[in-house]
Amino acid sequence: MKNKKIIFLFLSVLCIGQAFGQSKDAAFNKMLAELIDFEVPTITVAKLKKMQESGKVYILDAREVREYNVSHLPNAERIGYDDFLVTDVKYIPKNAMIVIYCTVGYRSGKIVEKLQKVAYTNVYNLHGSIMEWANEGNILVDGKGKTTTKVHTYSKGWSKWLKRGIRVY
Repeated sequence: MKNKKIIFLFLSVLCIGQAFGQSKDAAFNKMLAELIDFEVPTITVAKLKKMQESGKVYILDAREVREYNVSHLPNAERIGYDDFLVTDVKYIPKNAMIVIYCTVGYRSGKIVEKLQKVAYTNVYNLHGSIMEWANEGNILVDGKGKTTTKVHTYSKGWSKWLKRGIRVY
């Protein structure tokens, strides 16, 4: 009987822990939906990883230099946000597969909009951006190309959404 109580208690704690974990994920997705109120095509981290395996994809980072140097997705090119010009990516074919990310998806979404206006046809915003990439346990590299677990979370307030990695802001 005592073992059954212990097992029941353990399972109860486990279920409660999972419920809170799901609530945090749900809260993150709700925050994204409220923050990103414009309509642009998005892509999940899983789909981006498949694209990377199967062929050519341009990965563009819409964050500032200090953020990019802390960490970024492997093979990502920093294009920035405040100083971004469409002419900065004129070397990319208009029909090329392009995925843009930032911290959570706001800045990258705005860049997607700009590229769509000048006829880029396969440009996507990475859902959850670098936060989601890190939260799913994917590799990040720093400004020197070395693997890191640090993530620039933009601000202390945004850092609460990072589940994996070392917060930097």
